[in-house]
Amino acid sequence: MRTMWLALFVASSCALLYLMLRRVLPRGWATRFGTHLVLSALAIYALNFSGLVTGWYVPLNPGTIGTVAVLGLPGIGLVLGLQHLVLS
Repeated sequence: MRTMWLALFVASSCALLYLMLRRVLPRGWATRFGTHLVLSALAIYALNFSGLVTGWYVPLNPGTIGTVAVLGLPGIGLVLGLQHLVLS
């Protein structure tokens, strides 16, 4: 079961990377993306240690930060849903 999830993750990551690199990127995209990464890390950190959501913990690693940076705050819900689905 974990192999299937890993294969799905790798395939979707490759597809996302292809879509990002296929387009001509505008000036300043790295600054915007870096800002999104920092804000995503802060949002995950605040969620984990604020006590707003008890019983849940979103790991602070490049995968979760990247997911939240690309998808925005709904990405946190996606990560929590995937955790619940895979770990239950």
